Amino acid sequence: MSDFMQAASAMAGRELSSYAQLHDWSIAESERFWDLIWNYCGVVGDKGDRVLIDGGKMPGAAFFPDASLNFAENLLRKQGAAEAIVFRGEDKIERRLTWNDLHALVSRLQQLFVSLGVKQGDRIAAMMPNMPEAVAAMLAAASLGAVWSSCSPDFGEQGVLDRFGQIEPVVFLAPDGYWYNGKPQETGARVAAIAARLPTVRKVLIVDYLGTSVDVAATIPNGAALEDALAPFTAKTVSFARLPFSHPLYILFSSGTTGIPKCIVHSAGGVLIQHLKEHRLHAGLMEGDRFFYFTTCGWMMWNWLVSGLASGATLLLYDGSPFYPDGNALFDFADAEKMTYFGTSAKFIDSVRKAGLEPIRTHDLTAVRTISSTGSPLSPEGFRFVYDGIKKDIHLASISGGTDIVACFVLGVPILPVWEGEIQGAGLGMAVDVWDEDGRPIREEKGELVCTKPFPSMPVGFWNDPDGTKYHGAYFERFDNIWCHGDFAEWTPHGGMIIHGRSDATLNPGGVRIGTAEIYNQVEQLPEIAEAICIGQDFEDDVRVVLFVRLAEGVTLDAGLEKRIRDKIRTGASPRHVPARILAVADIPRTKSGKITELAVRDVVHGRAVKNQEALANPEALALFRDRSELAT
Repeated sequence: MSDFMQAASAMAGRELSSYAQLHDWSIAESERFWDLIWNYCGVVGDKGDRVLIDGGKMPGAAFFPDASLNFAENLLRKQGAAEAIVFRGEDKIERRLTWNDLHALVSRLQQLFVSLGVKQGDRIAAMMPNMPEAVAAMLAAASLGAVWSSCSPDFGEQGVLDRFGQIEPVVFLAPDGYWYNGKPQETGARVAAIAARLPTVRKVLIVDYLGTSVDVAATIPNGAALEDALAPFTAKTVSFARLPFSHPLYILFSSGTTGIPKCIVHSAGGVLIQHLKEHRLHAGLMEGDRFFYFTTCGWMMWNWLVSGLASGATLLLYDGSPFYPDGNALFDFADAEKMTYFGTSAKFIDSVRKAGLEPIRTHDLTAVRTISSTGSPLSPEGFRFVYDGIKKDIHLASISGGTDIVACFVLGVPILPVWEGEIQGAGLGMAVDVWDEDGRPIREEKGELVCTKPFPSMPVGFWNDPDGTKYHGAYFERFDNIWCHGDFAEWTPHGGMIIHGRSDATLNPGGVRIGTAEIYNQVEQLPEIAEAICIGQDFEDDVRVVLFVRLAEGVTLDAGLEKRIRDKIRTGASPRHVPARILAVADIPRTKSGKITELAVRDVVHGRAVKNQEALANPEALALFRDRSELAT
């Protein structure tokens, strides 16, 4: 970041001596900024003459309209015997691929896809564990200009069809099963049922994980074990189709808890240049670093992680439960592999804290320079625990963005201090602000997170949305020509940001908007509370705050605990945050990527149908919130 600041100062013709000055320049002179990012990060391709056209339009702006590049070519620029990927599947499997191994596997997959008639724009869909074959198949698809779309293998049949059924893939990849909590989870029957309802699929490729891929493939029409399908092909130099900057690379999906998932199309150029910027500058990623994010193939952090190859980093892939055989699993991985970047979720950090683990005492984390947290807001308690319980000398980067942009709006800034409970700052080139309901910028008050100027990783559009109506309605309806992200946020006095939760989940008791994260930050400090979820219940012409708590083992919710919860919220947040009702539940519903689902719980409490339960990891938990007599009065 410091080195880039010098390059930016030279381009600007004046000294940019602080991050604030650098960020201001990156917004005011966005064309020069993105032009510099292309050059500084060494993008492989033909840049063309123009950097931005229709820069005043959202949507409508186009970055590098004359450029041609290939995403996979940029990720595979490195060769040799150094490690490209290290894979660990719980305590069952460990594999290592060199850069040469990765090139060879991508080459054979590319030849296989060509033999199946895959062409530019075709979709390749994968219901895959986070394993090397998923990375290689994505790169092979991208090398040809095909579009990659993935989800994790724990999705139910309808959940997969709700996604891949919309995009009509020609090839479908799936495993013979996967490991979770030390147990094999077979997928054969589910894969067969899904494939039968994807009529455009020419070939179902079964990837071996449990050792049964040949047997599983034999039960599926047009099925083949990947190893058998690859047998005719020997590795040669990978070829790369250079395509426009805006050529589709990925289709990602909204979580789908409020209806059928939206199919969000992202461009090869936008993803590449945005991730290079975030990795090289904000994450401080360098060649040879060992880069880890705990993610599944169904979360945008997988797409973010694999782009680390473009910086010459080694990817550390982990598949399975992060708590098997115990909560040390990921720290064991970090210690053994000399991990330099440890990416995880706020929920994981909180779970490690509550389990009483202290990696700072039990593991050698000398190599780790950055710990990153995303998925939900990291509480001040979580910030403290990282420094007290994991590592003192660390850059803790809380980051936030979304599937919608396959990137971050706000994230770590290595040259700024870390303030407890705050995300350090807006990303370079991202015109992030907080607006009130009338569209006025506000400071140190809560409001809507917006982006007021275009950026390269805006979606190309939504799939099956020919006139752009759905795309416009998702982000640009609230404020004309402004990206409104749907997060409830606040600038801090330090220029950092606090995300208070999703705007559509904010509470409005007495007409005052309250972010749910403010309540969780207080409640989850109590050792008696394992987890909480909060909603606003429509009651007597107002909205009242209802808090559901999942209790620690052996704890019951009695009057004393209720009082302690209310006192903690009243003193730590405000009297307005104090719930009118507190109820115990045995489980809390969450999406496949681990996010609690406030909207689904709110619908159940109000007697409304939850439209797409397939999006949930544990849909049976919804029944715990239905027809609760305590909420009738």
